[in-house]
Parts: sequence; C-alpha cells; structure tokens
Amino acid sequence: MRLPFTKMNGAGNDFVMIDNRALSIELSNEQIARICDRHRGVGADGLLAAEPARNGADFRFRYYNADGSEAEMCGNGARCFGRYTARLLNDSRENISFETIAGTLTARLIGEEVEVTMSTPFDLDLNSGVSIKDLESSLHILNTGVPHALAYVDDLANLDVLRLGAAISHHEHFPNGTNANFVKEIAPGHIAIRTYERGVENETLACGTGMVACAIIHHLLHGAPAPIKVDVQGGETLRIGFEGNAGTGFRNVTLTGPADFVFEGDIEL
Repeated sequence: MRLPFTKMNGAGNDFVMIDNRALSIELSNEQIARICDRHRGVGADGLLAAEPARNGADFRFRYYNADGSEAEMCGNGARCFGRYTARLLNDSRENISFETIAGTLTARLIGEEVEVTMSTPFDLDLNSGVSIKDLESSLHILNTGVPHALAYVDDLANLDVLRLGAAISHHEHFPNGTNANFVKEIAPGHIAIRTYERGVENETLACGTGMVACAIIHHLLHGAPAPIKVDVQGGETLRIGFEGNAGTGFRNVTLTGPADFVFEGDIEL
C-alpha cells in the first residue's frame, strides 16, 4: 500500500497530513509510528487525518502521536489542519470548523498564519503540590484540550528537559500521562517555553496546547493581559488570546501563528 501524504510544519512542530475523507485508510499504531519515525519514515511529531465530520462541522480531526496513540487535540496541529483542509476544499473560505475529541474548533486563515479558537480550559490546579526530584519550582496544572503541567525555571536554555519532562509526564499524579512545560518570563506579557510531549516522549520544538496552558497560568500568576507572546524552541513567537478569568472561566481562547506546507509525497507501508 502506498500512502499519499503532505508534510506540514507549525512553529517547528511537524506533522504528516493525510486525506481520509473516503474512510478508506486504516492505519495501525505500528504503521503510524513507522511513518513518524525520523530515520525509517517521513519523520514527524504526529499524524493528522482529515475525515468526514459527524456533527455538522467541515471535517473531523484525528490526531495521532508519534508512537501511534490517538490524542485529544494538538494546537499547532490544528493550525496546520486548518490550512491543509482549506486546500482540500479548494475554495475561498477563511474559516474551517472541525470536530476533535476535545470539542469542535474553528481555524481562521490570515495569510500564511492561522488563528485557532481552542477548547475551554479546565482542571486548573495552581501550586499543585506535586513534587519532582531536582525541580524546586511549584508545578501548575491545566488541561487545554490535553493535560499540561508547567514549572517556572531560571535557566531555560540549559535545562535537562528530557529528564525532568519524563519525570513529570510519568509521575503517579498523572495516570494517563501529561505534557510537561518549562517557562521563563522574558518581559511583561512575554514568555519563553520548552515542552516535553507525552506520546512523542521527547522535547518538541513547539506545542500549541502547551503555549495556551503556559500563557493562561502566566496571566493568573503575574496578571499579564492577553494577548500573551510565547517564544518556542523552534524560534517562532506565537500569540495567545483569551477572555475571562479563573472565577468565571476562560473563553474565546485563541492560538495564532504560522502553518507551513513543507512537501508532498507517498510512502510504502
């Protein structure tokens, strides 16, 4: 079987995109892991499949981690999905809606950038009390479509993200795992982050849901107003918008940044 695909990149987070509107493609976890393998496959942080919507949106969004496991959502993947599905539709619309496990989202195309309206954050736990060896900072928790934990650090550049990220992700407090983020304030309303992603089991150059979690918690702890700028390891700066507060809940949460086509091809499975 030869599988056609499109490779895309969102702020350094890279994805294999496939058109499964005919529901004719059935991939095993092992096949997805092979596709995402950077030595023996295409190479990607995850795979995204565009399928027919079930509840009135334009598409159904299926996201698989690099290990083949299906995940609830991916913010950078959602931005890439918006541009990819707009190309599939081949029309002039600026807004694309798609159904994810975390809810129905909307992507708005702004030139080569995409603004995604994210799902409503939940399970906020500031100063959670979770203790990680060699990490002195408090661990804060927020689910922004997928679970995230984050800690502020002084030396972000030299941090052992792989070791500390794995320790957080596999801590017993998170029976289903969690993404782990490390944050440093650059200026008021401007932070830099590094992220260890579950399923990838490594640091990635960017994580959209992680940016949202870090921006909202930064707002709660430091009072920074939206939009908050977030620098990611891939070199880009993205913008997180939101309304509301911890008491009433956050709404109209948006993630805005680049989503780029890299190349097209096919792979033998």
